[in-house]
Amino acid sequence: METVQKRTQRDYTLAFKLAVVEQVEKGELTYKEAQQRYGIQGRSTVLVWLRKHGLQDWSASPGAAKITMGNQSSKPKPLTPEQRIKELEVQLREAQEKARLFEAVIDVIQKEHGVRVGKKAFGQVLAQKLVQGLSISRACRHMGISRQAYYKRQHSEIRQIARDAKVCALVKHVRLRQPRLGTRKLQHVLRPSLAEAGIQVGRDRLFNILRAARLLVVPQRAYHKTTHSHHRFRRHPNLLKDGPQKVVPDAPEQVWVADITYLPTAQQFVYLSLVTDAFSRKIVGYHVHDSLQTEQVSQALKMALRGRRTRQPLVHHSDRGIQYCSTYYQAIHARHGLICSMTDGYDCYQNAMAERINGILKSEFLLQRPADLQQAARMVQQSVQIYNRERPHQALKYKTPDEIHRAFMTSA
Repeated sequence: METVQKRTQRDYTLAFKLAVVEQVEKGELTYKEAQQRYGIQGRSTVLVWLRKHGLQDWSASPGAAKITMGNQSSKPKPLTPEQRIKELEVQLREAQEKARLFEAVIDVIQKEHGVRVGKKAFGQVLAQKLVQGLSISRACRHMGISRQAYYKRQHSEIRQIARDAKVCALVKHVRLRQPRLGTRKLQHVLRPSLAEAGIQVGRDRLFNILRAARLLVVPQRAYHKTTHSHHRFRRHPNLLKDGPQKVVPDAPEQVWVADITYLPTAQQFVYLSLVTDAFSRKIVGYHVHDSLQTEQVSQALKMALRGRRTRQPLVHHSDRGIQYCSTYYQAIHARHGLICSMTDGYDCYQNAMAERINGILKSEFLLQRPADLQQAARMVQQSVQIYNRERPHQALKYKTPDEIHRAFMTSA
């Protein structure tokens, strides 16, 4: 007997709530359909989200009046027996001609184009009763297969549909918190749950299941410039560039990468400053702010320094933005003994890891536009926690950043 896991409001992120509200308000789903599709518990949970986050007035549910219209037409006169026989003869000739036509088309498709008309399509025709009055025995005789083979195939398809439905339910449960988690990472995350359910699904099979259910993630690309590198402040060499002086971290808290990205809100643009550990991929510092002032940008670095566990040499790598080169930001480096590293020019590939973390947060978690700065800060906090603790990385052998960070910090 399956036990239903009870969820609370904390299990649903703000980004997920906004996505559900947007779908309902666009008319893609009703609130009841949204509850069924995403497994949302509570009869009025979605309505509460609509009242709180929606743009429409959902305080009352308008009733829909059913209008039925009909035109009474006069009954046709009955045919004589001779007329009925002629009508049936014409229908028989047309049906035979149509059957010969479709047989010829199928023959050409099989011989000329190499397409097989398989048993799956045959089973779908019978299951959907597309041919009225056709019995299974006659249909199997027409196709040249036995009834036993047909029923064996049908039972296999029913079991496969049930397995696919369980897989999709597990995928939707994971995507409540990580709505754009890719298929390869999903396979790793779902491995214990699939093994517990006795389901074996490989990578290609999982791709096929998600493709059929329209659950594949469509990549998104966007580019916006937030760096001002033409300034009078001193620039520092790139210590992560290939060469004899290249710094390659072999543990956390040896190299941090920093970057700034934008976040659109309903009112204005806000900005997100991130500091990420280059070895564990863990976001160690972040801050959401409404201006590009250096004092605001430095809050992410200050947060990272508050959580620092070691006093080993630490390289801070960033682009040549005016905030990172400023006297205020460099003074923080001096107080904490940080070694400064910067890109040679405005080349995003020289700060690729920081750019990649920005892209993951914005393309996988921050999918809905927040209303204001406060809501954006809350969404970022939830997204960073899920990213650090739950999202596996292929470069980390499908471990989470928090697992790698804690493993090395514990052994240090």
